[in-house]
Amino acid sequence: MLPSVDIQCPYCGETITVLVDDSAGEQHYIEDCQVCCKPIVFDVAFDVDGDPIVRASSEDEA
Repeated sequence: MLPSVDIQCPYCGETITVLVDDSAGEQHYIEDCQVCCKPIVFDVAFDVDGDPIVRASSEDEA
């Protein structure tokens, strides 16, 4: 089962849940907000325990 992380959309401010593929290592990708449909830039890393650290930003911030 993929771990899930709650993030706040940098555009509309809504909290959304995203699934993180922990088998893919560090990641950088764009996915549309489930609420406002604007593109969110995701940067995914993992801490020493293997837990995901997700940074969500707008395209302007990335």
